[in-house]
Amino acid sequence: MQTVYEAAGGADGLLSLAGAWHARVLADDVVSHAFSHGYHPEHTERLAAYWAEALGGPTRYSDAYGDETSVVRPVTAVEPHDEMDLRAIACFDQALVDTGLAADDRLRQVLHDYFSWATSTTMSRYHDSADDVPEGLRIPRWSWEGLVEGTGPGAS
Repeated sequence: MQTVYEAAGGADGLLSLAGAWHARVLADDVVSHAFSHGYHPEHTERLAAYWAEALGGPTRYSDAYGDETSVVRPVTAVEPHDEMDLRAIACFDQALVDTGLAADDRLRQVLHDYFSWATSTTMSRYHDSADDVPEGLRIPRWSWEGLVEGTGPGAS
């Protein structure tokens, strides 16, 4: 059976999705605040590599850029940001339409579920300090059935 990564078009498909999502969040009055202090010039490429690894593709993100700890620390907030999260998810859902990935209902649903879970769970787990994010967290893996056992929050 094809992985979610393969069904989403592999590296090229996820790069397209990351670009569409990033363009949408930068245009959003609320979500763009997360990027107001700047972002890495290769943000889109790194995001695509991260999603690729999470969705069953190659470990390019971990091999070149870091682990889950390095992803979560920079997005750690002092307080919950529920509205921003909901709008980021809405931007993702629209990016699925923009890239044609929403045409396949099963793929659209699994990608939505993954992004919603990641946004509301792993990316929002630590609110007090980036120092609270443990070292050595592994990137959670997502399949057609959802979170792959032993790869979610707390797994290292």
